[in-house]
Amino acid sequence: MTLSLEWTDEREDASGQPIERWIALLEQLLQIAGEAEGIETGIVSLTLTDDEGIRELNRQYRGLDKPTDVLSFPMLEPADDEPSVLTDADGYEVQEGESDEWLDEPDAGNPMAELLGDIVISVPRAMAQADEYGHSIERELGFLFVHGFLHLLGYDHDNEANEREMLARQEETLAKAGLAR
Repeated sequence: MTLSLEWTDEREDASGQPIERWIALLEQLLQIAGEAEGIETGIVSLTLTDDEGIRELNRQYRGLDKPTDVLSFPMLEPADDEPSVLTDADGYEVQEGESDEWLDEPDAGNPMAELLGDIVISVPRAMAQADEYGHSIERELGFLFVHGFLHLLGYDHDNEANEREMLARQEETLAKAGLAR
């Protein structure tokens, strides 16, 4: 398997927007960022939405009742308070010990093992930020996508040092794709 992008556009009105061109760019960024991070296989799920759609997700999962630009939902490790979900070869959830044919191989038989996680981007927010920062929508979408991808891999910007590292990785990836500032 290779590193791939699966995407959905949940916006009601995307007319006149070059979605295919944006997706081609994001696929390129996924390959560049994946290579830089040593990730060769996996699936990243991308949802393009509007401010209301991302506001609802932000409220539901982060307790913040306001829109944001990007959200990431990593699948690599369960949260500390969340038990691991085991599945059989057909993708059905099983209790530990029910099916011992693949328990020594943590990802064998698990159709979700290939999924690195989900990234959700508010396109209207990205457009507003592109205008605000004086660069193209492609640059802003790319920035948000790479930011989300790095979160899927466990990067965070919870302190100044981590924020600098994450920003440097984002900018390096964008520069390789011709989206430098």
